[in-house]
Parts: sequence; structure tokens; C-alpha cells
Amino acid sequence: MNMTGMTTPGPFAVTMLEYERRLEHALSMGGAAKLERRRAAGWLNARERIAYLCDPGTFIESGLFGTSAVPADSGKSPADGKIAGFGKIGGRETALVVNDFTVMGASSAATNGRKIAHMKRVATQRGLPMVFLGESSGARMPDTMGARGMGSLLGNDGTQYQRTRETPWASATLGMSYGSSSWYAALSEFSVIRKGSVLAVSSPLLASLAIREEVDPEALGGWRLHAEVTGLVDAVADTDEEALDLVRRFLDYMPSHHNEAPPVRPVPPGSGDAMCDILSLLPATRTQVYDVRRIIRAIVDRESFFELKARFGKVGVTGLARLDGRTVGMIATNPLVKGGALDTDACEKITSFLVLCDSFNIPIVMLVDTPGFVIGTDAERKRAPGKIMNFMNALSLVTVPKLSIILRKSYGQAYLNMGGGRNSDEVAAWPTAEVSFMDPQFAVKVVHGLDRGQPGFDEAFAQMGRDSEVWDMAAIGAVQAVIRPEETREYLIRMLDVHRLRLTNGVGQHLMRAWPTSF
Repeated sequence: MNMTGMTTPGPFAVTMLEYERRLEHALSMGGAAKLERRRAAGWLNARERIAYLCDPGTFIESGLFGTSAVPADSGKSPADGKIAGFGKIGGRETALVVNDFTVMGASSAATNGRKIAHMKRVATQRGLPMVFLGESSGARMPDTMGARGMGSLLGNDGTQYQRTRETPWASATLGMSYGSSSWYAALSEFSVIRKGSVLAVSSPLLASLAIREEVDPEALGGWRLHAEVTGLVDAVADTDEEALDLVRRFLDYMPSHHNEAPPVRPVPPGSGDAMCDILSLLPATRTQVYDVRRIIRAIVDRESFFELKARFGKVGVTGLARLDGRTVGMIATNPLVKGGALDTDACEKITSFLVLCDSFNIPIVMLVDTPGFVIGTDAERKRAPGKIMNFMNALSLVTVPKLSIILRKSYGQAYLNMGGGRNSDEVAAWPTAEVSFMDPQFAVKVVHGLDRGQPGFDEAFAQMGRDSEVWDMAAIGAVQAVIRPEETREYLIRMLDVHRLRLTNGVGQHLMRAWPTSF
């Protein structure tokens, strides 16, 4: 007791009081005023985003007591602006890095850089998916200014931007995202952006200074740009919650790491019920367009089709789905857009998806109805030969099962790119399929010099059409099966079972694991 009769706290009590004080500060983020402004705008704060995404009570933080390495800023940098830790999502352990914009704009600095490096290292070594929730102002200044700043902060991790796909990465852009949060979005297998967010190399202010004119944030890196023009994002959300739901859904199709097969889920009631009428989705006229996504949804497990990059390269359709409860990658050409003729954007999109599927042991199903590739001067300026060969190279490097179904047209080089020949493990066709070097109408012009309406055109066209029917291909074994359309779902389920990677427990060779995530 002291002279006043009061009990003096013991050393342990003083230590615990200091712990509680520091804990309260670490959890305070940017303070009540900043948090309230976010709440008024309808945005979740960083810790609310973690609570929403992770299974209740499972998040354990790493680096909670980290602060700025600059002593003058240590008191105003709780968790150094980036919250890191481990939480379960759908029952599976996951590593998370979540930017807290209320603390120094979630700017990148020495301490939070170490936190990110630690999370990546643990995720890679222990086989955990990674989630990045991006919202940041870029590199912290003046910390990074000068030779010392550059050398100490930006040059101390040689693996910072290395992707060799040991585990799947998912990213959500949930606000103004510049610098490292943009990098991690571009490096991720799945990237979603919330409307109103901006994903760019640097802020509009810095861009304006560089080019000496006003820069509109939406034009610089808004959701329309990346969903429709660059293809850097896979999905668009209206709210934080919707974006986080999409991250959760993506991860549910994926294995935790590249050395295991994807999870198997129960088959929803009603799956396959639409198969009896599937032929009605294909127009009777060969030149009439339709939306191939309706056919995909009829074939796969009910409500399991999860389309990726729906607004980009729309001639090509890519998405994850399930067949008999097992994850598959669906690739299709869509006659609703450009008659199904593949352009360079679609080639990029499909190539990226092939890499995703092969890296994480997801079998591939291709539905084919294409007159070939878009040709002409614009296509050549967009490097069409290179894009087509990237696509072809990726397909030839795939080591997971590949099944191809020719629904209607399959012409020219696109026949090979969409799995024809020996570029799939099994090639099947509907009786409606037609395969040739080019559309019979163009072939008549090239061979006979005749246009539609000229004498002799109809006879030559009919002959070219007969030569394109699937039966000649089936006769020489160039397709392994001609199937009734209503049997497609059961055929695919059966063939996926036949071609399951039993010798490696469902794991492929991952020949493209270091392929760029964007190119």
C-alpha cells in the first residue's frame, strides 16, 4: 500500500493495462469521424469487411500492433493501414490482406509490406487461398522518397510480384485503389470491382500532373473500363457486400492449393431437368443467332454457372460451373455476338481461363459454334496471329481433362482452338454440327466465284454443305461420338468420370502456372 492507503498496481497489472491501451488503439482504425463518414456513404470499413467475408469468430490477426516505421507517425498508424490475418471462408482456412483506407490512405510502407510478405509466405507454404481487399492511395510519402526510401521500401522483396499459382488468389477493389492494391488485383485469378471504385496505376491527381490536363477518375480506371475494355476484372458489384459474396462464391469452386482437386458439392434438385428440351434452344436456321449461355445453364448443375469476364470479349463465354457436383470450366463461343466469330479479346479471355483451370485442376468443357476468327485489318492491328497462337499454345499445354462438343458450326483454325482434332481428350458432336475449312457460302465464292443469287450457287452451296456434315468426320473417327442433344449432360458426366486424373488424385501438371495473369 502507498502512504494514502491505496493499493499500488503490481507490475503485471500495469503491463496488462498497457496491453489493453495498445489494443484499443490498434483496433481504432482511423478514428470515429472517418468511420462515420464511410458508414454514411454506405461503405463497410476494413474490419467490417473481414467480419462479413469470414465465417463468424474465425479471423485471427497477424501484425495487429504494427505501426509506421517512421517514429513521428507511429501514433497515427494503427495496424499500419493494412489488416492481415487468417480466417475461414466456407469452412476453409484463408489468408487475408485488407486495406484500411482510414489510416494514412492504406498507403504502402515498410511495416505493412512485411505483413503482406508474411501472409503470402504462409499461404504458399501451407496451401491457403489468398484474398486481397483493395482500397489504397499507393506508396506512402515521404517514406519512399529519395534513394534511401526507394532502396529500403521498394527493393527489399524480390518475390513481391511473383505468381506461380500454388494457391488461388481473389481480389476485390472497393474504393480508390492505386499502387500495390492495383498490382494484387491484376495478379489475382479472380478480381471483382465495386461500382464507384477506381483501379489504376496512380491517382487522378498524379495522372493530371503528368499529362497536364484534368483526368476523370472513371475514365482512368472505373468499372466500365476494366469490365468492358481492359478485361482486368472478372465481375462487377453494386455494393461491398455483393463484391464479398462474389469472392466467397469464386473460392467455393476452387481447391485450397494446386496439389488437390476442387471440392465436390451436393447436386441441387432439378439439375438436368431442361435437357429434354435443349434442342429447342438451337435455332432451326443455321444463320440465326442465339445465346449459348442458355444451353450452358441447361447442361450444368442447377444455378451453378458462375460467368467470368461477362462484359469483356463477349464472343467467348467463360465460367465455372458444376457437373454432378464437380467443378468444371465452361468455355463456349456465343453466336449472339459477332455470329460467334472469335476476336482478339475473346482469345485473351479464353487463354486466361484455360490457365486458371489447368493451374487448379479443373476439367474443361468446350461448346462450339463458331464460323472462325474475326479477320481484317483491325484484327491484324490487334495482333490476331499472336493471340490465336497464345490460345492454341495454352490449350495444348492443358493437362486436365478436356471435352469438346460441336453444337453447330466449327470452321477453320477455330476448329482446332476450340478443341477439335486431338486438342481434346474426347470430341463429340450433335447431329446439327457442320465442320469444314470455311463457311460453305464463302467456299462457293472462293472455289467457284459465285455469289448467292447467281446461277449455279444453290447447287454448289448444297454440295459444300453436305461435305460439311458431321457424318464424314464420325466415319473416320475424328469425333469420338455423335450424341443426341438431350444426352449431353449425361455424356459429359460420364466422360469426365472416364478421364478423371486417378493416377495423381485429380492433380494436373500445371505447365502454365507461371503464365502471366494479364497480357
